[in-house]
Amino acid sequence: MLDRIARLLRHRWFDQTALHRALPPAAMQRLTQRVRDSEARHTGEVRIYIEAGLPNSYLLRGEGMPTLIRQRALTQFGKLRVWDTEQNNGVLIYLLLAERAIEIVADRGIERHMTPERWQALLVRMRTAFRGGQFEDGLNLAIDDITAPLQQHFPRAAGEVDVNELPDAPVLGGAD
Repeated sequence: MLDRIARLLRHRWFDQTALHRALPPAAMQRLTQRVRDSEARHTGEVRIYIEAGLPNSYLLRGEGMPTLIRQRALTQFGKLRVWDTEQNNGVLIYLLLAERAIEIVADRGIERHMTPERWQALLVRMRTAFRGGQFEDGLNLAIDDITAPLQQHFPRAAGEVDVNELPDAPVLGGAD
């Protein structure tokens, strides 16, 4: 019971102010440009979703935090329509500040080209940066690590027009 109360308080403690401290507007602009630069090299779509804490509806569930974080990332993957790309090659990078947790959700087009070991290696590098409070650096690592397989398996042909199916700017979420 005390664990649940502590979890609720931690997730309410982190708010929009915490988001802006962790990733100020200049960092958000750099991340947007990094996504744009990445997508210029492949036909995939990269989205970033960052939130301070989970909504109470998640925190009151009896499930463990890793399960809740994965469920929330999957929910945002759907809400942001990352699954709705022409080649099914969208990737969502989800960051939860209250837990300093990261989750990657990839559509089936790119997922079939990635091994679980490759995803794990990517997550380990990002978690190290996040634990040190280096959120922009961790997200940059994620973008770069995701760009490589997207470029390999979904390259943009010379002269091919970039059809930007999804916005490039990271989304700052709020507990809903």
